[in-house]
Amino acid sequence: MSFSHPQGTYGAGVPGGPLMKWANRLASWRARRARSSTLGIRLLVLTTVGRKSGQPRSTPLAWFPDGDAWLVVASSGGDAANPGWYRNVAAHPDAVTIELGGETIPVTATELQGEDRTVAWERIKAEAKQFASYERKTDRQIPVVRLTRR
Repeated sequence: MSFSHPQGTYGAGVPGGPLMKWANRLASWRARRARSSTLGIRLLVLTTVGRKSGQPRSTPLAWFPDGDAWLVVASSGGDAANPGWYRNVAAHPDAVTIELGGETIPVTATELQGEDRTVAWERIKAEAKQFASYERKTDRQIPVVRLTRR
């Protein structure tokens, strides 16, 4: 299944800078070690291969259970553009790993489409209300990606 979500024409700006880098490092440290949620959010560290650089790129993300798989959302806080990790996964869907609870797991990424996406998206918004606000901030359809153990 291909990755197909285009950028939007408007959206919220994504904060950056040293404070965000520090927060991401802290979230990654916590996700790599914790088997439970952090402040009510389940976190994992997604490692992709850079589509241009070919270098490993790691990002902490909230995740949602989906049977034996994990769902992650390319929300980027409601920005008009899809996040870099999404573009990397689209380029190399079989070169992805996740880390959580002290384990590194090779996964294959597939983007949910149609009814599968709709059902998962509604469940995600019900569980984590901030995702509904991200949806209101942009005109792009926010991708939902399933990560399945290889």
